[in-house]
Amino acid sequence: MLRVTPKKLLTPMLIFVAMFSHVAADAGYVLVIPLGAIIFMSAGRHPLVGIAAAFSGVSGGFAANMVPTGNDALLQGFTQAAAQLLDSTYTVNTLCNLFFGIGSTILITLVGWWVTERIVEPRVSKMAVDGDFKHDEDMSSVTPEESRAFRRAGLVMLLSLLGLAAVAWPESSTLRSPEGALTDFGAPIMKSIVPLIFLIFILPGIVYGFAAGTFKSGKDVIGAMNDSMSKMGSYMVMAFFCALFIKAFSDSNIGTLVALAGADGLKAMALPGEATIIGMVLLTALVNLLIGSASAKWALLSPIMVPMLMAVGISPELTQAAFRIGDSSTNIITPMMVFFPLIVIYCQRYVKGAGVGTLVSMMMPYSIAFLVSWSLFLLVWWGLEMPLGIAAPYTWSAG
Repeated sequence: MLRVTPKKLLTPMLIFVAMFSHVAADAGYVLVIPLGAIIFMSAGRHPLVGIAAAFSGVSGGFAANMVPTGNDALLQGFTQAAAQLLDSTYTVNTLCNLFFGIGSTILITLVGWWVTERIVEPRVSKMAVDGDFKHDEDMSSVTPEESRAFRRAGLVMLLSLLGLAAVAWPESSTLRSPEGALTDFGAPIMKSIVPLIFLIFILPGIVYGFAAGTFKSGKDVIGAMNDSMSKMGSYMVMAFFCALFIKAFSDSNIGTLVALAGADGLKAMALPGEATIIGMVLLTALVNLLIGSASAKWALLSPIMVPMLMAVGISPELTQAAFRIGDSSTNIITPMMVFFPLIVIYCQRYVKGAGVGTLVSMMMPYSIAFLVSWSLFLLVWWGLEMPLGIAAPYTWSAG
């Protein structure tokens, strides 16, 4: 990325690439975000700024996609079931928010770029980089051996990806779901995404190590793995206690009570269509602070909100789009999000004193900017009557 992207465009390119990682489920959290820190540090910028920019694209821009993802099919199922409570013949297309999602990628890239360089970077750059991460001061200069090793590793990765594509491409592939889709959450390829990522990256890594002379034997490979895992201890401790808290909070049903109370309150207000949609966005953003899972939230809210908004003439597809905006905008500031502890550990690799508060304060400007601009963007999109997606009307009427 450093070689092909001008430094002035490094931030928007990172955010844009981060949004593309949604295709590979949760791969963005374990690949793109730490790479963002390395790329920014190599460009002479603060690594936490790279983490913030990548995190904003991966999680804050969760509903912005250029291509369909498994989340589209997951939410569509809940939306259709909720719509059929009022109209038993109603069907919702899986790609009902596709065009709006494509437009949103441009919006989130531009807004994230502005927030990063005008708000976040001036503040974060004051933090001392005092972590344990060992950084080569001149990562842009490589030896001929390293260049040759990189080409060989790249070839191995390309062959691995081509092999995976060849196996997955046929309609009868065992990597597809029973319906023939590759991006459904039930598809074997999506269930196997973690081991696939492991293999696709470890093979080029091993080839690079031997070709560059870093590895002399298999013991060196094991040693490198041990060194990497030795740095995960603090994450395991934090994740353990976070899991206990999330489980206890889930069992308390506080999040459910807040969601139901908010939905009832929004219904009682009887607001105009545009105001109701904004209320839907804000309600989702609030509930997201307490319930991290998008599917869990939509399973809870859709049976209430979809029929309620249909009753005032708003289509299920538009309601789902509003939900996705609220869900994405506050992903980056809630510790209830399952990957939040991992992002904190990424920050601590560079700034020892970084914690949950550091990450929340760093991401808050993104959250507010995304929530406001994205909501207005939806209203403008609606006002111009641009298509939300495939077979996705804005209004609904009985009969």
